[in-house]
Amino acid sequence: MEISYQETSKDLLKRIAIHEKYGSRNIDEWNLEVLQPQPGFKILDVGCGAGKQCFLYSDHTGRKAEIIGGDFSEELLDKARAKLAERGDTNVSFRFLDFNQPFEFGDDTFDLVSSAFAIYYASNLDFTFGEAHRVLHPGGRLFVTGPLPENKKMFYDIIKEATGQPIPPMPGSSRFKGEIYQTIEGIFAKTELLTFENPLTFPEVAPFMDYVRASLSEDRKLWASLFSGKNEYEALIARIEAVANRWFERDGKLVMTKVVGGILAIK
Repeated sequence: MEISYQETSKDLLKRIAIHEKYGSRNIDEWNLEVLQPQPGFKILDVGCGAGKQCFLYSDHTGRKAEIIGGDFSEELLDKARAKLAERGDTNVSFRFLDFNQPFEFGDDTFDLVSSAFAIYYASNLDFTFGEAHRVLHPGGRLFVTGPLPENKKMFYDIIKEATGQPIPPMPGSSRFKGEIYQTIEGIFAKTELLTFENPLTFPEVAPFMDYVRASLSEDRKLWASLFSGKNEYEALIARIEAVANRWFERDGKLVMTKVVGGILAIK
């Protein structure tokens, strides 16, 4: 299944900020509870973006784990390196990594390979997760997080009401429990699916619409079936906002629950 998708960095960072501001649970705390990275670990974060996971691991291990972040976006890597220079972590580094190409690391290199909301966009899942398996030590762990099919139900319901059209297939949520889990299970010795739920409560419509705009950005090819060009995009936004206002008047708030899956696998 060929995935043609590249989210703009500004939209990605906007959505992360909204999750952190309006969510009732902290996914970073959940990640650390699950993984418990230790000093001395060698860790690879695939699709590292602006480096959030890498710095999380670095802080948790007292900067005593060797951490490499890899990403396809040079813009996000620049942000990660700027943050690294500000923080001064000598145990963290960032490099270009295209997860559709061979990973430039030797066999049995890492204790942990992680990927938060990224690696499931791989064009060839067998190849990409095969590479993740190859670079892990025997007994090493892979942890991949992504949206489950029930993720953001309110968000999608409002869009469906506003448009009268079906939601386009999302490569993450539409593949995660099935194709992605099955691929990983077929490669690794042990695989399990964990679930994290985080309700985002919006006390007004405006921040929810900020989230909508970040998700429906004209740069996002996934939503192209709903609009073509700026005028159609703005008309769509207006219809969504009208429905969101009706829901808000009815309920007094908007609650969108993030439902995230974590696939934890052992080599």
